[in-house]
Amino acid sequence: MQVKGRDRRFLLVALGMLALLAAMWAGLLRMGWAVPLVRAWPGAHGPLMVSGFLGTLIGLERAVALKEPWMFLAPLLSGVGGLALIVGLPYWLGAALITLGSTGLVAIFAVIVRKQNELFNQVMTLASVLGLVGNLLWLTGRGVSEVVLWWAGYLILTIAGERLELSRLLALKRPVRAAFVAAVVLYLLGAMLALWQMEWGWRVAGLGMVTLAAWLLRYDVARRTIRNSGLPRFVAICLLTGFVWLGVAGLIALAGRVSSLFGYDAILHAVFLGFVIGMIFGHAPVIFPAVLGVPVPYRLAFYSHLVLLDLSLAVRIAGDLGHWVAARQWGGMINVIAMLLFLGNTLLAVRSSRGAQA
Repeated sequence: MQVKGRDRRFLLVALGMLALLAAMWAGLLRMGWAVPLVRAWPGAHGPLMVSGFLGTLIGLERAVALKEPWMFLAPLLSGVGGLALIVGLPYWLGAALITLGSTGLVAIFAVIVRKQNELFNQVMTLASVLGLVGNLLWLTGRGVSEVVLWWAGYLILTIAGERLELSRLLALKRPVRAAFVAAVVLYLLGAMLALWQMEWGWRVAGLGMVTLAAWLLRYDVARRTIRNSGLPRFVAICLLTGFVWLGVAGLIALAGRVSSLFGYDAILHAVFLGFVIGMIFGHAPVIFPAVLGVPVPYRLAFYSHLVLLDLSLAVRIAGDLGHWVAARQWGGMINVIAMLLFLGNTLLAVRSSRGAQA
């Protein structure tokens, strides 16, 4: 029986959400919470979050936008790779499937940049290449700490490229665009340097993050849309707070704190939770309807998961930087609760919309 287009999309989203839930569970294990141990999960926390969850959804979003059937193979491979890690199949198999999925994403962006060879598409194509390089390094035996800058760059530059695309409305001048490119180059140089000299590589990448965060805070259209009400204001607040978290991550990296386990945790979660998940919180009411054809009407309750995430992340990072284990652990636990609240609020919004249509 042939799978219909909408059913295929729901299946891929389900794979991504399963990876997210497993990644959160693994995160609690890594922080020392006494939740039931699933042997394969703690070491897969990063890959599940970056590739199993985010990689699947990013690939799906692009495949839906371009409407080319072969493009759905990229998110499918990422999602099945995440599933392989969850069920405890050989680690190399999950890594290989995820790497193939990221190869497919590079192919998708190659098509995009060939159709529209603009700076923002070039940046997003570069982002997909960073993701592929990170996965190749991971597949060949490099540890997560050695490749995570490449994974982070994949997400940071994907989001930055999308924001640059929207900033076309502001008719940015050439020096402003050059500053954006300089921030991207700094980050890329840092990621490459970190393969040989970890601390200085992270410092250079941190400078790139700070520069990019400052650029986004200054030039992103969110500075204007925050003056609106309803969903546009909520999205703008998610974006602007996310840019701040990216800057915080960069400053901690610049200070050389990556050599400390807690400093490393602070940098990564300022990026992956504060910046990346903050973007997802803001864009979910727009992306889910586009991808799944399911309306997600804005609700004031959406602020609850955003505020809870930001406050708990602040507690977690304060615990990291102050070596206060209890604050780090409770901040991490409430991070997970904020994510679950986001899923719950989104489902309630969908349900209320269907009830209004009935």
